[in-house]
Amino acid sequence: ADMTHLQAGLSPETIEKARLELNENPDILHQDIQQVRDMIITRPDIGFLRTDDAFILRFLRARKFHQTEAFRLLAQYFQYRQLNLDMFKNFKADDPGIKRALTDGFPGVLENRDHCGRKILLLFAANWDQSRNSFIDILRAILLSLEVLIEDQELQINGFILIIDWSNFSFKQASKLTPSILKLAIEGLQDSFPARFGGVHFVNQPWYIHALYTLIKPFLKDKTRKRIFLHGNNLNSLHQLIHPECLPSEFGGTLPPYDMGTWARTLLGPDYSDENEYTHTSYNAMHVKHTSSNLEREASPKPMKRSQSVVEAGTLKHEDPGESENTQPLLALD
Repeated sequence: ADMTHLQAGLSPETIEKARLELNENPDILHQDIQQVRDMIITRPDIGFLRTDDAFILRFLRARKFHQTEAFRLLAQYFQYRQLNLDMFKNFKADDPGIKRALTDGFPGVLENRDHCGRKILLLFAANWDQSRNSFIDILRAILLSLEVLIEDQELQINGFILIIDWSNFSFKQASKLTPSILKLAIEGLQDSFPARFGGVHFVNQPWYIHALYTLIKPFLKDKTRKRIFLHGNNLNSLHQLIHPECLPSEFGGTLPPYDMGTWARTLLGPDYSDENEYTHTSYNAMHVKHTSSNLEREASPKPMKRSQSVVEAGTLKHEDPGESENTQPLLALD
């Protein structure tokens, strides 16, 4: 009975799913965890900053209770953070770069799960305003979001779906996706994070994204490759894998269009402002602790301008006059 706390809050169906799909056995959970923990001394080069039961358990789940694989993932997790220190320096939702990415909808996270209990993450690629968000900040925002979501045990077992909508993503935007930063993203998500990805779905991808995908294929594990689906503009093939009642209207689903601020509001709480202007309180909530001179600096017109670009970023997807003309003929593939 001393086991039950580790599976606390899981529905009987999920516990059964974990047994069937992940080889999770409540009776020996502690031994499994301890065996992974015992391997830590084999990697003195890595600082294992968290080694509690609940934390190690998510790595076992992500690797179907193969202890060696789970340990390898745990080691990679901390090694990736050690090798990319600047990415994790201020790894919080109110870090300016992360906050901006979240506010611009990177990533979007749907409230409801799919029919398999998986959480659906959305990326609307065309909304990437490269003067506002570096690719690294978007990656950081995605990794932070996963970090928050993976606290949920149901998601450790059921996993995630990622849908990337490439509509209106220009060649110019794509040219910023260098192999080295794409490799960084793949290492962070595929090799160093304890999550099960049930599928990565590309929708409306132009030829140059297809070309980029071919380029990064060598960095992908076979298992990952099998889970990447290139739907083009065929939403039926998407709906065969994710039911329309789980999807917003952008993907031919029955849910209303995705509101870009949904996930940012969840993560930032009172620090998130929905207004067209950042009111002094919301924008400065996290600075108030400091000096009043700091407050005056923050209250200067700068926040105004920022909120303005948030509003524009919201509409970018639908009507960016600069981009749509050149890309339209390319993407009108029907």
